[in-house]
Amino acid sequence: MLRVAFWLTALLFIPLGLYLYFLPPDVASLVGVSPLWLARAAGALVFAWGAFQVAASFAPDRVKIGGLVGGHLLLVAALVPAALRGGDALPAPVRTVLLVVAGVLTVLAVLGLLGAPSRRGRL
Repeated sequence: MLRVAFWLTALLFIPLGLYLYFLPPDVASLVGVSPLWLARAAGALVFAWGAFQVAASFAPDRVKIGGLVGGHLLLVAALVPAALRGGDALPAPVRTVLLVVAGVLTVLAVLGLLGAPSRRGRL
């Protein structure tokens, strides 16, 4: 179950990172992203986070699980208020996508917590 959480995270972040990195200028202007280098930098970071999740899935330990859960919950804490307070600034589909991504990240964080190896098994 723990490896599934890592792989699903990677399957979410790697394509999203690549899309943001190669974001077409017309889509950037439609969403309101300016300057474009900011979207590309965010895409590189998201892609790197997804690649780390793939690497961490091969040997998950408590530190990597903490990174998975902490990173997800921090991102949820940033996305949900932005989506809820966006009002008319965000188009409805973008707001919906942000809330769905926040929900998926919350579920993956819970899966990571539930799949964490217990300390009793190693004593």
